[in-house]
Amino acid sequence: MSLQERYMLKVEGLTVSFDGFKAVDDLSFYVEPNECRVIIGPNGAGKTTVLDLICGRTRATDGSVKFKDHELLKMREDQIVHAGVGRKFQTPSVYEDLTVFENLEISYPSGYSVFGALAFVRSPNVQHRIAEIAETIFLEDLLDEKAAFLSHGQKQWLEIGMLLIQDPELLMLDEPVAGMSVAERKKTAELLNRIIQDRSVIVIEHDMGFVADIATRVNVLHQGKMLSEGSMAHVQADPKVIEVYLGH
Repeated sequence: MSLQERYMLKVEGLTVSFDGFKAVDDLSFYVEPNECRVIIGPNGAGKTTVLDLICGRTRATDGSVKFKDHELLKMREDQIVHAGVGRKFQTPSVYEDLTVFENLEISYPSGYSVFGALAFVRSPNVQHRIAEIAETIFLEDLLDEKAAFLSHGQKQWLEIGMLLIQDPELLMLDEPVAGMSVAERKKTAELLNRIIQDRSVIVIEHDMGFVADIATRVNVLHQGKMLSEGSMAHVQADPKVIEVYLGH
């Protein structure tokens, strides 16, 4: 197996400077298929900036980000989405006046282009896919409920479903359990463990209990650099991590 076949995502020497300040500094890591990679670190460590660089929202100063055979740093945000990379931001952005069903339907990939949207038909295939996703995200009994009436956690799940229906091979989530109840956090861990059966996921998170429930590997960032990498047990025992992060 070649390195490219082994790794879904290859981040090498990734750097971005803002007025001379390196928010991300020569960062390298590799994500395998069916892996949940969690990025942790103190506030200001560069975690969200890493996701912004991968999805094209922020332009890198240097380095390479390869998703399968695509160099993402040369692509626009919409091209990166079409290549198979989905990104969820920290605050849920669902269409509150639409039902759960309609939110999922509007995210179905046939509507990507103007012609696709005009020709879009609510076919049995579309309905089956929506039902499938709704079950995955624990909302199968709420398909006719307006998104405005969902709990915070349910809105987060709906937005994850809106990404899943586009079938990305890499999903990136920024603090998906922030503001959730304990029960919702447990169900979200269950959801992510389902999702990585057929795709890779990168998660930014502060909740260490949640990280322990989901992480295949953990990256610890500090001042834009990689401080430690490995299993949750490995990084928790790393003296450098204890000093700058977990010890506080």
